[in-house]
Amino acid sequence: MNWALLLSKLGSGMLTTLEIFCVTLIVSLPLGLVIAFGRMAKNPIIRTIFKIYISIMRGTPLMLQLMVVYFGPYYILGLQVTNSYRLYAAFIAFGLNYAAYFAEIYRGGIESMPDGQYEAAKLLGYSKAQTFIKIILPQVIKRILPSITNEVITLVKDTSLAFAIAVTEMFTQAKALSSSQVSMIPYVAAGVFYYVFNLLVASVMEFVEKKFNYYR
Repeated sequence: MNWALLLSKLGSGMLTTLEIFCVTLIVSLPLGLVIAFGRMAKNPIIRTIFKIYISIMRGTPLMLQLMVVYFGPYYILGLQVTNSYRLYAAFIAFGLNYAAYFAEIYRGGIESMPDGQYEAAKLLGYSKAQTFIKIILPQVIKRILPSITNEVITLVKDTSLAFAIAVTEMFTQAKALSSSQVSMIPYVAAGVFYYVFNLLVASVMEFVEKKFNYYR
């Protein structure tokens, strides 16, 4: 087994995995909050649109969504798709998919807050925006962090689905190496990479949870 080649290829794939992971979080976390507001809107039309969006994103496989985002521009609009678009398609598909999951987590956290807090803030002269940002949101974040942590850990593993559109992330590299070297070692090494990555993510999220645990 060529260990230098193994580490080089898996390291290269890991960088792409990190790219997908980071961009997905940067896109989906704020977008999920926007979608959650749409899902809770008083206007029934807006509420239904966002409800359908969440239902589709959560009810269809992420791999299928990746293929639709990547091949859609060509089959639907007749646009020529380049190889460089593969990674951007992964960013878009992952971002839209995880935003739907985060939206439901946000919604559950926001709706769990007692109405008395909104009324008390109103009596103290807070606007709706000030009430949400200064009073409600910090408490919501504390409540939903365990659920967010689960989704973030799942995201680490889901990045391997990018192979469906030939994005050369770590799993794709491991699969290619395993075929060329006729060995299971690349898969084992990739598994170790994923495990260590998830361990780091879990540790960071645990640290954040402790920071928000200000009631103890």
